[in-house]
Amino acid sequence: MKKTTIAFASMALAAAFMTTGALAASPWGKWKRPNGSIAKVWACGGGMCGKVIAGKGKGTVMFNGIKKKGGVWKGNMKHPSMPSFMTFNGTVKLMGNKMKVQGCAVGNSMCDAETWTRTK
Repeated sequence: MKKTTIAFASMALAAAFMTTGALAASPWGKWKRPNGSIAKVWACGGGMCGKVIAGKGKGTVMFNGIKKKGGVWKGNMKHPSMPSFMTFNGTVKLMGNKMKVQGCAVGNSMCDAETWTRTK
């Protein structure tokens, strides 16, 4: 009986760690930008969407359905402080509880990048 209880507790503990690791590896959730605003990132259309939900630039959809290619998501991106007609070649790379968001324009000669931090 004791061995069964210990084995069950060990399996439950391992499952909890695997779930926590899986959640930490997901880009979905809320992220704090360097300027203090908050962006929400979620799965959409087989890709990734991200929108500023609080602070400066609130309401700006920064990326909409960008697709994962290897270890990064790539696609068209907007920047909250740029005119809405401007589109950038964007990449998003998850690095644990940080996410690097980069956009480039004019043949990749003009780029801007931010590192976001996961928030609750």
